[in-house]
Amino acid sequence: MSYTPTALERAAAQPVPEASELAGEFTRLPHPNPATPEEREAKMAKMLFGKDFSDHMAHATWTPDEGWHNKQVEPYGPFALDPAAAVLHYAQEVFEGLKAYRHDDGSVWTFRPSYNAARLNHSARRLAIPEFDPRDFMASVVGLVQADKEWVPSASGSSLYLRPYIFASDPFLGVAAANRYEYVLIGSPSGAYFSHGFQPINVWVEPHYHRSGPGGMGDVKTGGNYAASLLPKVHAHDEGYDEVLFLDGATNMNLDELGGMNVFVVMDDGTFRTPKLTGNILPGCTRSSILQLLRSQGRTVTETTIPLAELLADIKSGKVAEMFACGTAAVVTSIGSLTGEIAATGEKFHVEIPNSEITKQIYDELTAIQLGHAEDKFGWLYRLA
Repeated sequence: MSYTPTALERAAAQPVPEASELAGEFTRLPHPNPATPEEREAKMAKMLFGKDFSDHMAHATWTPDEGWHNKQVEPYGPFALDPAAAVLHYAQEVFEGLKAYRHDDGSVWTFRPSYNAARLNHSARRLAIPEFDPRDFMASVVGLVQADKEWVPSASGSSLYLRPYIFASDPFLGVAAANRYEYVLIGSPSGAYFSHGFQPINVWVEPHYHRSGPGGMGDVKTGGNYAASLLPKVHAHDEGYDEVLFLDGATNMNLDELGGMNVFVVMDDGTFRTPKLTGNILPGCTRSSILQLLRSQGRTVTETTIPLAELLADIKSGKVAEMFACGTAAVVTSIGSLTGEIAATGEKFHVEIPNSEITKQIYDELTAIQLGHAEDKFGWLYRLA
């Protein structure tokens, strides 16, 4: 069966200007006090995910009269934000996540940035935020990474994690779209997302709470979706679980996604299943990449509804060989167990999924492309510096 690319995948396939053409489109301002080599090395030695940040940030402002303007790379630092800023009251904000990788020859690359540019605008449209030109998005990434190239680590499994986001800075109280927005891009030198490395994670299947619902914002990257996941994640972590798997908000019976990752099921016949995009599931860049990678290898992948009861029965019978989660931060992570409760009956369950060989193969194949160790047959890599 032929596969029809999604709108985001089609947008991600559009040609992108080279970094040499985009360099300087965000004006770099002088930095009065950049980190010393010793200070930078101390932070990069830790590389805790999202804890330390590089010297600069990219920044632009939108107003009705000028559109997006004041595009610059400036010293990383606090904002002067009015207490009435709309984002603080009505959560009008969207964000993305991508990585800059250092290859063996010292060059710096990123992975499918045009997908992130397209998805940022997909999210912006849903929250009535002005779209950000994909060229400006790319120029901001080029400008920041070239300014902070020394912050891109070279250790195995490391990267400069990049966080672009847009928020409403207009100071007013009223339920309406704002008239001023800030685009910001920051970078954080980071190691593995999970501190225990490539080890299977134990997942709590949440019976009561949902991250989103039909007609909501489940398919966009906005903070509210993640805020909705925090309480069940706190409860799960207190009980010793690594992550939470949410069920769909309409029936509370079908797999949705983890708090920040999509999910795949590997069957014993070598085929793959993943929840279909319903408008409630984030169309992940890593999910899209894995789908393309598997299909290019002739493997059968089905995007479908996956009932929890069916999944549990298939795990117990041995029809399910493996499960894994995927996302930009963690890349690919094996799921070693599912624990939870059936909300309708109160029945508790715990099932273990002992295998992760195929999951590890996918992780290795994908990261080999990202790090320049394998041929990029898909044109996913983009050189930044």
